[in-house]
Amino acid sequence: MPPFAVPARTSFSQPWIRSVGFDGLWILGPPFLALLVVAALPSAFHNSTRMPVWAWVVLVVLIDVAHVYSTLFRTYFDAQRRRQFRTVLWVVPLGCYAAGVALHSLGGGLWFWRILAYAAVFHFIRQQYGFLRLYSRLEPTTSRVSQRLDTCLVYAATLYPLLWWHLSRPRNFTWFVAGDFVQYDWPGGRALLTACYVGLLGLYVLKEGRQWYCTGYVNWPRNLLLLGTVTSWYAGIVLLNGDLPFTLLNVVAHGVPYLALVWATSQPAPSVRHRTWWQGRYGVAFFLALLAALALLEEGIWDGLVWREHATVFGWFQQQLPTVSSSWGLAVLVPLLALPQATHYVLDGFIWRRSR
Repeated sequence: MPPFAVPARTSFSQPWIRSVGFDGLWILGPPFLALLVVAALPSAFHNSTRMPVWAWVVLVVLIDVAHVYSTLFRTYFDAQRRRQFRTVLWVVPLGCYAAGVALHSLGGGLWFWRILAYAAVFHFIRQQYGFLRLYSRLEPTTSRVSQRLDTCLVYAATLYPLLWWHLSRPRNFTWFVAGDFVQYDWPGGRALLTACYVGLLGLYVLKEGRQWYCTGYVNWPRNLLLLGTVTSWYAGIVLLNGDLPFTLLNVVAHGVPYLALVWATSQPAPSVRHRTWWQGRYGVAFFLALLAALALLEEGIWDGLVWREHATVFGWFQQQLPTVSSSWGLAVLVPLLALPQATHYVLDGFIWRRSR
């Protein structure tokens, strides 16, 4: 080939999970939508612990907690997977509860929340890696180095902000409770991490440019996934220091795509006549309504028995339920209330395996 000749372009399919419209709106679009909302927030929210109650209800209860319960539709509500994972579906909750009680009995509950926080972080990171694999499945043959660079970047896009957080002073936000992450202020470590991260981003851009030049192919969903991950995690943790921006970017970018994936992969083929109660004409409404009801019920019980923080939303629960304050009572109760979340994290490692 002459040194300045442009290689012949080849047409390749884009690896959408369902369609360009569905993926763009519900899987790839949420991080960018969240970034737009954050940009429109009053500056008072960008670096403070302030969060309106309505924002907490929408983001934490109706998205974050609700998405945990969507696992039910891919496990306990699915007859085929109940048979396939029948042992796992009983062992995991029992094991999580036993481990939770043991951890909460140590040090007044801090180790329980710390381990749960790191399990949640692992779950969030692996979701982005899982989407990367889905959006790489139809690519033309690429080198092993190129594939490893994609993997390194999706992990770095999440791990760099998290490590930066660990190496900084306490922020105006937490994952679950104050002190759940181990933190040590080390400016030099943050600078080193930033230099490595910028270098990795540069290598990825060069790799994508070379691929486009040689083949004419751009994997749009993969690149949008990585761009959304890079920008939302950086803005929510490193660039800004506010509880509302962190929660908005963290929850929307994770919870909405997860809900969309559960819904999309749980629908039967058009030729299938028999559909379950939540797969009919009003299936989406039933799906979302049940998740919202379960999330509100769980948070109401939490607020009535443990937190006592949102009387304007859960006043009825606070009136009807006693506050549990004894160490042994909390050691039994808190892991039980957190069981849907812990089970969700562990089951997620089984139910999305492509070999299944």
